Amino acid sequence: MRDVDYCGDPKNVHVFAGATEALRRLKARGYKLVVITNQSGIGRGYFDEQQYRVVEREFNRQIGFDVIDATYLCPHAPKENCKCRKPGPDLVVRAARDLHLDLGHSFFVGDKKTDIECGRNAGVKTILIRTGYGMETPAAIADFVANNLQELAELIPAPNK
Repeated sequence: MRDVDYCGDPKNVHVFAGATEALRRLKARGYKLVVITNQSGIGRGYFDEQQYRVVEREFNRQIGFDVIDATYLCPHAPKENCKCRKPGPDLVVRAARDLHLDLGHSFFVGDKKTDIECGRNAGVKTILIRTGYGMETPAAIADFVANNLQELAELIPAPNK
């Protein structure tokens, strides 16, 4: 979705055109799709977790309720120095354990340096997507680069079984 700083209002959720189709292609290849998100707006007191869940529901409504397999969030402000905040790998490791994911055959997609660092810290191949902040993030930090979700869906091969 289009990045909105501290998104606590479902009216600010706007999923990119073509996102649902691209993500469904990845699911059809056998991938599980997991959202790993820092939501420091909760820790900063801008909105609460219940408001975040309303935003998450709107995102899932727009993308399709059957597209995202799980969401893992860090609600802490940066000053709290928690282990679950990206770029730490804690949420990725937790998702791998809960969903029986093989991190060696997984990809971490993001548009920020912390996303790419999180994927690297978890031992996952990384893809920088050139939407939002990704236009400003150096391409050299990621294993692969995609300009949008349609390119991303073409870039990721069928998983090894």
